[in-house]
Amino acid sequence: MDGMMSRRKKILCAAIAVLIAILFLFPIYWLVQLSFKPDMEAFGRVLTYYPHTFTVSPWQENLDDPVFITSLRNSFINGFLTMGITLLLGVPAAYGMGRYKVRGSVLFLLTFLVSQMLPASLTLTPLYLIFNSAKLLGTHISSPIAIAASSIPFAVITLRPFFRSVPVTLDEAARLDGCGPVRAFFYVMIPAVKTGIITIIVISFLNGWNDLVYSMTFNVGADMRPLTANIYKFQSAYGTKWNCIMAYGTILVLPVVILFIFMQKYIVGGLTAGAVKE
Repeated sequence: MDGMMSRRKKILCAAIAVLIAILFLFPIYWLVQLSFKPDMEAFGRVLTYYPHTFTVSPWQENLDDPVFITSLRNSFINGFLTMGITLLLGVPAAYGMGRYKVRGSVLFLLTFLVSQMLPASLTLTPLYLIFNSAKLLGTHISSPIAIAASSIPFAVITLRPFFRSVPVTLDEAARLDGCGPVRAFFYVMIPAVKTGIITIIVISFLNGWNDLVYSMTFNVGADMRPLTANIYKFQSAYGTKWNCIMAYGTILVLPVVILFIFMQKYIVGGLTAGAVKE
């Protein structure tokens, strides 16, 4: 009887999980299938759940547009530069706070936590003034610096428990083998916390890829704007090309979906492990 009840419970949990997955994935399916419909079918009077007339013209119109290609390039630049800055500054900071006794470390961590709660609108004006003085407005580096300013605290908070959990004997063995602090950091510590670092790589890249506020504020030129800022271009006084917008949106979310499909075990493992290891 207990075995039967346990089996029914598992089936019920599986059914609930499937329903929740369908609920969350349905908007993505709707976005994708609309991108393959002609505009008349996409918003016609008769609702269709799949393309009756299949077309790739919305995708072709996007890919043939030089403005789209420029925006795509800018989004990748934002993502990779944000990721690079976050890794360059966040990983060594997390290592230092995790492996050494740093005076005022509690205050540093509290500052990092508070910085995660600040809305982007609060930092726009001071960052704009700083970048203006530094002649960084209208350059590809301004937005990634601003985005990394919020990604670095997340990296430190996430990676610090990882570094604290690595046995001290690894450091001692590295010294016995002739490794200095820098070599031990790259050849011993980094491989030991690779799950957490992969998590930071993915999250920081997506922060840069999805940015809108900083890119619109610091890059006023149209040729500097990322994909998130140019989706409005299919709206005009004569109407809206909804299928082209859906194709644009599908391309915009595609890297996010791909990264989470292939990196989900590292992301989930990194976030949960980093939250409990101390």
